[in-house]
Amino acid sequence: MRKCEVAVLGLGLMGGAALSALLDAGVDALGFDPVAAGSDRGSSHGSCRIFRRFNFENPNYTSLSDEAHAGWIRLQTESGQTVLTETPILEAGRPGSAMVASSRAAAIAKGRPDPKMTAAVANKEFPAFNLPDDWDVVVQDGAAILHTATVMKLMRARAGNRVILERASFTPHHDGVSIRTATQEFFAERAILALGPWLGRALPQLAALLNVTRQAVGWFKPASPDTVVSGRFPIFILDRGPDDMVYGFPDFEQRGVKAAPHNHGPVVGPDDWGPQASDAELRPIGEALAALVPGAAGPIIDRDVCLYTNTAPADIRRDAGEEFIIDRWPESRLIVCSACSGHGAKFAPAIGQRLARLATDPSYQAEPFFQLSRYSQFA
Repeated sequence: MRKCEVAVLGLGLMGGAALSALLDAGVDALGFDPVAAGSDRGSSHGSCRIFRRFNFENPNYTSLSDEAHAGWIRLQTESGQTVLTETPILEAGRPGSAMVASSRAAAIAKGRPDPKMTAAVANKEFPAFNLPDDWDVVVQDGAAILHTATVMKLMRARAGNRVILERASFTPHHDGVSIRTATQEFFAERAILALGPWLGRALPQLAALLNVTRQAVGWFKPASPDTVVSGRFPIFILDRGPDDMVYGFPDFEQRGVKAAPHNHGPVVGPDDWGPQASDAELRPIGEALAALVPGAAGPIIDRDVCLYTNTAPADIRRDAGEEFIIDRWPESRLIVCSACSGHGAKFAPAIGQRLARLATDPSYQAEPFFQLSRYSQFA
């Protein structure tokens, strides 16, 4: 039986960042994941995610974004590979949009110039857009395309033979956690569970607070290719009304404009990665582009499915849901990381550091808004 100080189960962006932080600190750590980097499964699969410094979901996230940004830049510098491609972000919505107002407030709270822009000016600056005159708009720097496929490969390469490419089961004990794969047995003093959509299956007591949703993603052949290239076209998030939010990227891969809904799709199981996104699922996205970003609109040329693992609203330290869980599991030597609710990828280096500290520093606690105690069943 092989022993280690900390085992990390699940090596997507969060688990991979936790394993990197542990190894950088000289901790004897192992990572377990049957899903290889480059797979089309897992919450971190695919080529890119959005990095935002100013986040409409929670004003506390700006410092978390800054910490994560430093981690991404460090990885980029050490590896010599592109991890972040900086680009403006345009956020727009109907008059009175809470999303736009919150993003604007987050920037102003950090002493930034007011990022408000009229729709007419935004349409002129970014000619692919045709935003209605009365829409609220902010355009900010501090955003980037996060190259997740590159990051996944770098993290796995850095961990080397510390990665066990097998499915692992675990059993908690008073003095540690036993871990079994099809071929080996291990014993860890502590274990981090960064299992994405599979977390509720691993910890059934948590399942009632999580729901996994199917998110259709498409790549569209742009009507005006010159207007949507990186450098001339921003990352965008469009708030069209209740449960109708669309986001997208420049055509930085010569693959088309990637766009998808940010509102929740149908509830599914953690293994429900197929079938591929259908024309019917992607039709509302195509219609949104045609109406608001006509330069990016066009036929579907590629498609994918993501799974969001979303938290329920908390009832003690109240929130609206879709926060993260980063905490120790009660009366055990387990540390829980999830659910990242479709907007956590950007924070991975900062969350990885928190998970490593939870596993190695008994006095450390993550921020209260990440803790399980915000739910009455864990208070």
